[in-house]
Amino acid sequence: MKVLSLIIISACLVSPRTLHGQNQAAAPNVPSASSFQDWHAIKITRSGSQRVTEGAATHFTGTVHIESLFDANEPSRTVGATVTFEPGARTVWHTHPLGQKLIVTAGVGWIQQWGGPIEEIRKGDVVWIPPGAKHWHGATATNSMTHIAVTEELNGNVVTWLESVSDEQYRNR
Repeated sequence: MKVLSLIIISACLVSPRTLHGQNQAAAPNVPSASSFQDWHAIKITRSGSQRVTEGAATHFTGTVHIESLFDANEPSRTVGATVTFEPGARTVWHTHPLGQKLIVTAGVGWIQQWGGPIEEIRKGDVVWIPPGAKHWHGATATNSMTHIAVTEELNGNVVTWLESVSDEQYRNR
C-alpha cells in the first residue's frame, strides 16, 4: 500500500510545465498543456444516472436488464455494466476479444465455456473469461443473478455474439 501511495503522490506532484517542457520526451502520451487539466479531472457518475436497457432478444434469452456503468475513457479501453438476469435468463454463446471479468453481486447463476461443464457462480465470486473463449452466463432456472461485467474494447468491439444456448444445453447440469 505504501508503494501505491508513493506512486499516486509522485504522479500528483508532476507539474504540467515539467510534462510539456523540456522533459516531454519522457512522457510521449501526455496531453497538451491546454487539455492537461481536463485529462486529469476526476469524473463522478452518480448512482442511478446511467441508462438501463432490456437485453436484446438476439443476445439474450429471458428477461435481462443492463445498466451501463462506464464507457472507455482514453487512453483506457475498459467498459463496464451491471447486468441482472431474471430466473432462466441467459446470454447467447459469445466471445470477448480481450477477455472479460464478471463480479457476481447478487443471486446465483451459471456459466459455461464451450465443451466444459456448467459451473455455479454466487455473490462474491469473480470470474475471468479468457480472450476468445466461447461461453455463456446467466441466472439459474430458479434464481436471479446480477453481475458487474468489465470488458476491454479492441477496435471498438467488446463482444462477438454467436448462436443461442438451447434449452437442452441450459438444462444439461
